[in-house]
Amino acid sequence: MAENTGAPLGSRYEVSDGAMLLHRSGTGGPPVVFLAGGGMSGLYYWNVHNLVAEFTTSVIYDRLGTGWSDVVDLPRSGKQVTDDLHELLRAASVPGPYVLVGHSLGGLYARLYAKRFPGDVAGAVLLDPTHEDIVDYLTEEKAQRLRDSNTDDPLPPEQLDPMRAAYRTTFGRALAAWPAEIREPLLDQGFSSEGYRQSLREPMNLPRLFGEVRDAGPEPDVPLIFVSAMGTDTFAEELVPPEAHASLAESNQTKHRLYTDLATALPRARVRRLDDAGHSGIAWLRPDAVVQAIRDTLSH
Repeated sequence: MAENTGAPLGSRYEVSDGAMLLHRSGTGGPPVVFLAGGGMSGLYYWNVHNLVAEFTTSVIYDRLGTGWSDVVDLPRSGKQVTDDLHELLRAASVPGPYVLVGHSLGGLYARLYAKRFPGDVAGAVLLDPTHEDIVDYLTEEKAQRLRDSNTDDPLPPEQLDPMRAAYRTTFGRALAAWPAEIREPLLDQGFSSEGYRQSLREPMNLPRLFGEVRDAGPEPDVPLIFVSAMGTDTFAEELVPPEAHASLAESNQTKHRLYTDLATALPRARVRRLDDAGHSGIAWLRPDAVVQAIRDTLSH
């Protein structure tokens, strides 16, 4: 175990490429492991993590390069990210198989982990997950923009500070009811100059990640629930110009079609539609729905 470097919760464990923060609560199994959205740390799922810990072991963690895990160059390959998690769970003595709960980019990593280590996975709950087939559902213009993703710095320095200040305000409002001893260190770390820039870098290799997931083989035969957030993403709407709001609503319909088609093709998959939560705040606004999906996966 490595020294904890200031995180409000958790311990750091050594893996091949650095030290990673992991926090565990509860007892029993299968353990539930949360895979955060792109650039986010595990503590953003603290509320739903605590609810899950009431009936089984629950784990939140920070990927290398994010949160309180060691700083590394981002973005990283899907193989690196899933190898890191595989090592971390063993270093922290969390026995499998696991139910993986992946949000957004974390959903893509969860599926790659399940494909690469199928014996480690008892089921999955995917919260508005990123998926490699989305390019087939987009307009050609949007699909090309996604294919053209690169690893250049996402923001020039003169734009970084205003953006991170706006995001900190929005996230602070979303987490206003959380204990200050959790909320304030989380915001301080995530919206420091380097922490925020790292969060923007992490998802900048999506075309490569999509290829890795496609090449990793078939989906494992485990219970799977897609939780599709169809409500207004109030957090995103605060941070984009009004003319972009229609595009956010359109993206809801697009990804819901994708999830429905995917679930139809997988015999043990289901889709849960949420009309009162958007992509960014699904775990903050509807922790009850997330927990129910996890309970249903555990009992399937």
